[in-house]
Amino acid sequence: MEYILLFAAAFIGGALNSVAGGGSFISFPALVSVGVPSINANATNTMALWPGSLASVGAYRAELARQNRLMVIFLSVTSLIGGLAGAEILLRTPQATFDRLLPWLMLFAVGIFAVGGNLTKALRERFSKQLAAGGIVVILIVAVLQFLIAVYGGFFGGGIGILMLAALALAGMTNIHTMNGLKVLLATLINGVAVVRFVIAGTIFWQYAVIMIIGAILGGYGGAAYAQRLDPKVVRRFVIVVGVAMTIYFFIREYTR
Repeated sequence: MEYILLFAAAFIGGALNSVAGGGSFISFPALVSVGVPSINANATNTMALWPGSLASVGAYRAELARQNRLMVIFLSVTSLIGGLAGAEILLRTPQATFDRLLPWLMLFAVGIFAVGGNLTKALRERFSKQLAAGGIVVILIVAVLQFLIAVYGGFFGGGIGILMLAALALAGMTNIHTMNGLKVLLATLINGVAVVRFVIAGTIFWQYAVIMIIGAILGGYGGAAYAQRLDPKVVRRFVIVVGVAMTIYFFIREYTR
C-alpha cells in the first residue's frame, strides 16, 4: 500500500508540475505519511521529481537558444552554487529544527504559489523599464537574487519556480515562454546539484525514490495530457487547496504533539 500511495502521489505531482507546478505539495507529504523523516523525505522527493524536470528542459531548447548567453551563464553558475549551499545547509540542520521550520516553509511556498502570478506582473510593471537599460548591472542583480533563490531551493524548494519568474520579470523579461524555459533550466540545475549532494550523503530512501521516479515521469507525460484539457485556473486552485490542507496538517502535526 505504501508503494501504491507513493506511486500515485508522484504521478499526480509529475502531472501538476508539467501544467501548473506545486506537485511537491502532494508527493512530499506522501513520503512523510509513510514514516520517512522530513529531511530524508525532502531529499527523496527532490530525487523523485528531478528527472521530469530534466526532461522538460528539452522542450524549451528553442527558447533557451534565444536567451542572452551571458545571462544564462551567470544564472546557471549562481544556481549551481546556491543549490549546493542550500543542500549542505539542509544536511547540517538538526531533524527537530527542520520539523519546526517545515510548517512555515510550507506556508511560504503555498503563499508564493497563490500570489505568484500577480507578484510577477506587479514587479514587471514597477521595475522593468528602469532595469531594462541596466545591462551588466541588471544581470548581476538578478544573479544575486537567483543565488538566494537557489539556496532556498536546495534547502526546501517549494515555490522556487514562482520566485524565479519574479526575478526574471525584474530583468525586464516579458515573454512567458522564454521565462519558463530559463526557469526550467535553472530549477533543473538547482535540484540536480542538490540531488548529487543528497546521494553522496546517503539521505535518499531509494526503495521509495525509484517507484516515485517512475510515477513522476508517467505523470509528467501521461497525466499532463489530461490535465491540460482542464482550465488552468481550476488546476491552480486545486493545488492551492491541497497546499493549504497540507500546511495545516504539518502545523497540527508539529505543534500539538
